[in-house]
Amino acid sequence: MAVHRTPMPLSTRARWVLVASAAVTLGLYLVPHGHYLAYPLILISTLVHELGHGVAAMLVGSEFIEFKMWQDGSGVAVHTVPGSAAAKAFISAGGLCGPAVAAAGMMAAAQDGRWARYALGAFGAVLALALVLVVRNGFGAAFTGVLAAGALVIAIRGGAHLAQAALLFLAVQLALSVYSRGDYLFMQWAETTQGRMPSDTQQMAEAMGGAYWFWGAMCGAFSIAMLAVGALVFWRGTRVATPARPAAASPVRRAGAGPR
Repeated sequence: MAVHRTPMPLSTRARWVLVASAAVTLGLYLVPHGHYLAYPLILISTLVHELGHGVAAMLVGSEFIEFKMWQDGSGVAVHTVPGSAAAKAFISAGGLCGPAVAAAGMMAAAQDGRWARYALGAFGAVLALALVLVVRNGFGAAFTGVLAAGALVIAIRGGAHLAQAALLFLAVQLALSVYSRGDYLFMQWAETTQGRMPSDTQQMAEAMGGAYWFWGAMCGAFSIAMLAVGALVFWRGTRVATPARPAAASPVRRAGAGPR
């Protein structure tokens, strides 16, 4: 006797993908040698972090000159010097808050399969554009190219389920990077392949005044707020409406013919 199972709704499946992605990612940091498997995930957060600097620079009228990323997970974005202290601070904050903003946008788009395909395609297109215009070292170009190609292939050739899963997986990586690399918010100096340089929060302090840890706390609070908004939009958008129960049929009384 064949058993017919009702397929799981796309919205319910998306919720399970979000939970599973978070569980698998956290597990990679807990199991022995799991950090080796998590290595590409760290590179994703570095890539979005540095591109966040570049996008912020363009928003304030500066030129995004080049981006480099190295095997140790460090990276650098080079841009022209903006004209005001507030613009300098905004560019520094763009890298610190960029992963959270991107994660929130991805979670919001992932509530619908069609939107997920559009968002994943836009992400791949931005990476492809960055590869041509600003990526300037071999390792950075290789990783950016592979990630761009994967996102575009899934967006164009994959179905709604796969696009949602891929977009949610990316969103989880960027969201968790806010915490896994949160110590950088409270560092005065950053060690990169090109040497020691002031951290982003220290550059914000130099531009706006105050202590680097204060600006780190501000960026951290903003990132948490963005993630909360993105998660709330996703969860509400994937809420499955409970079907209304049919009203109980009222008994029908018919007048019968009386005795004649």
